[in-house]
Amino acid sequence: MAPLSKAGAALTALREDLSGEVFAPDDPGYDEARTVFNAMIDRRPAVIAQCDSSADVVTAVRFARELDLKIAVRGGGHSVAGMSLNDGGLVVDLRRMHEVTVHPAARAAYIGGGATMSHLDRACEPFGLATTGGRASTTGVGGFVLGGGSGWLDRKFGLAVDNLLGAELVTAEGELVHATAEDHPELFWGLHGGGGNFGIATSLTLRLHELPVMSIAFLLYLPERGPEVVRTYRDVIEAGPPEAAGGAIYMTGPPEEFVPPHLVGLLVCGALVTYAGPEEELRRLVAPLLAIPHEAEMVTALPYAELQCMLDDPPDMRNYWSAEYLTGVPDAFVDVFCARADSMPVPTGTQHVVWPQGGAVASGPADYPVPFRDAPWAVHPFGIWEDEADDERCRQWVKDVRADVRPWSTGAVYLNFTGDEGPDRVVSGLGEKNMARLAALKRQYDPDNVFRFNHNIQPA
Repeated sequence: MAPLSKAGAALTALREDLSGEVFAPDDPGYDEARTVFNAMIDRRPAVIAQCDSSADVVTAVRFARELDLKIAVRGGGHSVAGMSLNDGGLVVDLRRMHEVTVHPAARAAYIGGGATMSHLDRACEPFGLATTGGRASTTGVGGFVLGGGSGWLDRKFGLAVDNLLGAELVTAEGELVHATAEDHPELFWGLHGGGGNFGIATSLTLRLHELPVMSIAFLLYLPERGPEVVRTYRDVIEAGPPEAAGGAIYMTGPPEEFVPPHLVGLLVCGALVTYAGPEEELRRLVAPLLAIPHEAEMVTALPYAELQCMLDDPPDMRNYWSAEYLTGVPDAFVDVFCARADSMPVPTGTQHVVWPQGGAVASGPADYPVPFRDAPWAVHPFGIWEDEADDERCRQWVKDVRADVRPWSTGAVYLNFTGDEGPDRVVSGLGEKNMARLAALKRQYDPDNVFRFNHNIQPA
C-alpha cells in the first residue's frame, strides 16, 4: 500500500478524472455501494469506482496499480460467492455501464459490461431476437457469458459463450484490448470459460437468434409424487426436441396467484418445461406430465423476457450454491435425488433442481474450456435463506446433495454455480487438459495475478 499522502493525492485525482462516482469508507453512499446480492458477504473496500466508460475502467485500474491495491470487479449481477468485493482494495463497479445496442440485420447485440439479462432481453424483445441467458433476469451478462453461460435456451442456441463474437477488455496494465476470433484469438479462446482472469470485460458482442414465440408449462405436485414426476420429466425431455428445456424442481410453494393456498410455504415438487416454440406444440409434448395428478398448472405462451423474471432470486438473502454434472439420470439417481428433498430447508427460497443439457450444448465447439458441455444432465442445489441461524444447515444440505449424486457425476462443473470450493474444482470447471494453456495465457495478460478475485488461474 502506498504512503497515506500519495494515496490521498491519488484518490483526489481519481475523483477528478472519473466521469462516474467514487466512494471511500467515509463517503455518504459507501455502504449502499458495497452491498451485494448475497447477504452473507460483508466486505469493506478502500475505494469503489463506479465507472461510466471503458476510459473510466482504465483510469481505475491504473490508480489501483499505482497504489498496489487489490482489484475486484463487480459486473451487473449476483456474484453469489462474493468475488466482486474485497477488503481494503479497489472495486471496479461496472453497473452504470449497462447499455445494450441491438443490430437486428447482423443478428448481434453490443452489451455493456454491467448489463443484466433484463437489459439484454428487453432490448432484443422488440426484434423477436434472443440469445442464451441466465435463468434469472438479474443475472449479470458479463460474468455469465465468460464463465460459460447455461440457460433455458442453451439446448436450442448453445451455451452463451458459444454465441460470443467479441469482447473489449481492460488488461492488468490498464490497456484496452479487443478480442475476436481474428484479433487476439488465443485470448478470445480463453474468454470462453476462463471468466475474469485475463482482464475486465467492458463490453461483449453476442450472436442473436430468432425467437418469435416462447412457451412454458409449470406444474406443481405434492412432494410424494416426486419420483414419478422426475422420471416422467426425464422421459419427456429425452424424447423431445432441443427447443424443450426447463427442470424438475423441489421448492417451497410460493405465494403466487396460480399456487393454491394449501401449498404456500410447504415443500412441493414442480416440473418446468420451457419451449422455444408455440403453446400447442408444448401441450402435446408435456401431455405425460399433465396426466399425473397435480395441484396447479400454468401452460401458456410467454415472452422470453417475462420467463426470465419468473424465478428471479430474491435480493438481500443469504446464499450458498453448488452443482454437479451428470452422466445421466437413471431411476436409481431419481430415487436418491427425491429422497434428499425431504431434508431441504423449508420454508426458504432454497431450490433442488435437476435439468437437461444435450442438444446444441453437446454439439457446440469442443475446444473451449467448458468441460461440463458433455454432461447430459445437471443438478443445481442452491440454498437461499434469510436467518443467519440457518447458515450451517443450509450449507450442509447443499453439500449433502453433491455427495448424494457423486456416483453419477462426470467430475466437470460449471463454475458460475460455485463459490470457492478449492483449486481442484477450478480445474474441474476448466478442464485439466486446458490448464497449461490457460496458465500461459494468464502469464501473458496478467503475470502478477492482479485479477484474482475469481475462479483463479495461476500464471504459469
